[in-house]
Amino acid sequence: MIYKNILFDLDGTLTDPGVGITNSVMYALKKFNIEVLDRSELYKFIGPPLLDSFEKYYGFTPEMSKQALLYYREYFVEKGMFENTVYDGVENVLTALLENGKTLCVATSKPEVYSRKILDYFGLSKYFKFIGGSTLDEKGRIHKADVIKYVLENVGITDVSKTIMIGDRHYDIDGARVCSLDSVGVLYGYGDETELKDAGATYIVEKVEDIQRIIY
Repeated sequence: MIYKNILFDLDGTLTDPGVGITNSVMYALKKFNIEVLDRSELYKFIGPPLLDSFEKYYGFTPEMSKQALLYYREYFVEKGMFENTVYDGVENVLTALLENGKTLCVATSKPEVYSRKILDYFGLSKYFKFIGGSTLDEKGRIHKADVIKYVLENVGITDVSKTIMIGDRHYDIDGARVCSLDSVGVLYGYGDETELKDAGATYIVEKVEDIQRIIY
């Protein structure tokens, strides 16, 4: 299969946001007198909508989760979004894909306004025709399928048979399936092989460079 349109997740796929996201979650939880000493316990917050995660992992009520999200953003906007690194090899792959005539987009559950700032900060925005994310009010485009549909509509992509979603968590694979897209699960992010296989990823790759092999 030759793919023309390539949709990338952001966190855990283009950049490693582990420090920034976990610091932001720690900051929010501390406001509720919850101390987390092992940062790895909070990696599960990378990928899914934050409101869902505060409810699921800490038993917060919807009202508490909304307040936790506000606290999270206090730290994230000030410091957290830039406590982040671009995965080695990402720019080389993006450059190669563009040179081969591919249309590149970002489809992330992170709020679009933050996603654009992060990609601008790291000099990655220039590679993408469109950057799509969730809304700040947490009411629109919360789930990955909604974001993918939004991106497809804005770019005018109608041939999903030549479109593929790349991400590191089952949320990316689930969203792709709902939208009838093939998918690539990457193992260098925050998901594991079992999660991606169980979600039904069309392909699974270990390294950034392996993405090119699938796309061509």
